[in-house]
Amino acid sequence: MDYSQIMGKLKSLKNQKNRDGMARFGIKTDKAYGISLPVLRGFAREIPRNHDLAGKLWKSEIHEARMLASFIGEPERVTEGQMEEWVRGFDSWDICDQVCSNLFDRTPFAYKKAFEWSERNEEFVKRAGFVMMACLAVHDKKVTDSRLEQFFPVIKKHSTDERNFVKKAVNWALRQIGKRNLALNKKAIAVAKDIKNTDSKSARWVANDAIRELESEAVQKRLSKKTQRI
Repeated sequence: MDYSQIMGKLKSLKNQKNRDGMARFGIKTDKAYGISLPVLRGFAREIPRNHDLAGKLWKSEIHEARMLASFIGEPERVTEGQMEEWVRGFDSWDICDQVCSNLFDRTPFAYKKAFEWSERNEEFVKRAGFVMMACLAVHDKKVTDSRLEQFFPVIKKHSTDERNFVKKAVNWALRQIGKRNLALNKKAIAVAKDIKNTDSKSARWVANDAIRELESEAVQKRLSKKTQRI
């Protein structure tokens, strides 16, 4: 399936009702077709991974084409330059999250960009830094606890960011690291309690929400079972 065929298929899947719903969730829709994520995922399974095709789809600027690009891109061929070009094009939380979780967190530059982007001021670039942390905590099965712990000072530092899309990503990163295993769970809870003492409404929200989940019976039970299996 080539670029023209893919774009034609995407146009045929337009859904105005979904498009209206996207707008209510804070997603820009001026270049969106309103195609649901499950439908896009299903379509992506019909297309082999293709780095060059992913690049063309990204350049189309169509929301769903860019989502599709994240599914079919080849992580080993992604360059730092491409990552910087794409991250500058993030204009909604869902594009940010999908590109980071489907493609960028599997590249050799993932940890470097997590640190770099978290220090940037642009809202969705900054969000991307923390989304990368969250995704790496889930997807990188070989990473050591100590490497993930390096994210804690950054999380604490930026927990005071009042922007909704940033603070939610900061919270997400803290929770995902804390759900990896019991040792990191205890450390993440300690970090959250430290953040809770910060004189910032945003920081207190980040902390309280993380503590609520990380100390929950469901999470503690799952992590205990995971430890027993090991």
